Amino acid sequence: MSASSIYVLDLKGKVLISRDYRGDLPLNCIDEFMTLVLDEEDEGLASPIVQSEQATFMYIKHQNLYVVAASKKNANAALVFVFLHRLVQVFTAYFQELEEESIRDNFVIIYELLDELMDFGYPQFTETKILQEYITQTGRKLEAAPRPPMAVTNAVSWRSENIKHRKNEVFLDVVESVNLLVSATGTVLHSDIVGSVQMRVHLSGMPELRLGLNDKVLFESSSGRRKNGKSVELEDVKFHQCVRLSRFETDRTISFVPPDGEFELMSYRLSRHVKPLIWIESVIERHSHSRVEYMIKAKSNFKRRSTANNVQIIVPVPTDADSPSFTSPMGSCKYAPEQSAVIWTIKNFPGGKEFFMKAHFNLPSVEGEEAEARPPIQVKFEIPYFTTSGIQVRYLKIIEKSGYTANPWVRYITTNGGMYDSTAVCCQISLDQLLCADYQVRTT
Repeated sequence: MSASSIYVLDLKGKVLISRDYRGDLPLNCIDEFMTLVLDEEDEGLASPIVQSEQATFMYIKHQNLYVVAASKKNANAALVFVFLHRLVQVFTAYFQELEEESIRDNFVIIYELLDELMDFGYPQFTETKILQEYITQTGRKLEAAPRPPMAVTNAVSWRSENIKHRKNEVFLDVVESVNLLVSATGTVLHSDIVGSVQMRVHLSGMPELRLGLNDKVLFESSSGRRKNGKSVELEDVKFHQCVRLSRFETDRTISFVPPDGEFELMSYRLSRHVKPLIWIESVIERHSHSRVEYMIKAKSNFKRRSTANNVQIIVPVPTDADSPSFTSPMGSCKYAPEQSAVIWTIKNFPGGKEFFMKAHFNLPSVEGEEAEARPPIQVKFEIPYFTTSGIQVRYLKIIEKSGYTANPWVRYITTNGGMYDSTAVCCQISLDQLLCADYQVRTT
């Protein structure tokens, strides 16, 4: 990696705190950073990497701060960015909120962390749980310096020994977001599912966990399961460092000694066609340039035994619209002028049903010269006891030499999808029997 120094700057480019690891760059080289960033933004070429004659700067922006790594050599940029994000995670775990004020209030602890996280420009140790055991925010006398835990030098560096819990439990959440790109005609142009397995572990000792999923590779290699079992083909799988990769490559079993507390065990992606679960159609009619009417049809595309809860259909309207009136046999409607939108709320939306809503607005009598832009309609909903991806936890075994009994809990949760443009459909699929969706469709 070979990062020469790390800086934390405010929005004006003033250095709040820094650490020079290699001494191969002049101390004032960071003075060029803000000028380079502003020049890139003015040209519309904003990039997380900027270069000067003296150094290469790689940075991320977090709230009102710039976290910057400077390097004189040809560093591994991907590794640098991973380290910067881990640095933010560690600071956030210590200070709750990482902002300018928390940096100024915690200079001493930050310098201690920077010395532990990196040595001579190379990342060393970034496990927050272990760091918090010997780098604390309480004052200590010089003669009673804390001794680093054995986990720092152990093969299992992410978990301390002799951990004890009164109640041994494991909570596993499968969190998925579905991203769809839909054309104005309703054709799904692209869809994929991005998921992760989140865990919260409260186990005593040094347990080993074994997790089995309905992975397609495993099912095809097991006799008699390819035809009878429903499998999911995982792509771009990324694991936490605690997972034994050799074991996974051999028999697709996810075997690991978990950290204590919360962590992300794995992330993955599935490429598959997914259709919108609640489909929206809209018709907009203008009358004599003085009023406009919206006819909205919402149709559920899932089975009758399922019901969508807390459905919100957000229909954008002109910013100068006034005197709203609504007609709908199902749910309630309200005008949100701060959003320039109508929010149609349906508490329970059964599968295989469709509902209509009609909205009327008055408009100024002057007609604009240009055609009015039509922002997308947003839809938010939750569907209990419903899944789309089909991924399932087949087993979760807990093995510990003392033989205690532990309770594993598995649920499937849904969150919003990632970023999307005006034609994107973004839904959330949950495996704890909960599906939430937040997507957009074009008006017609």
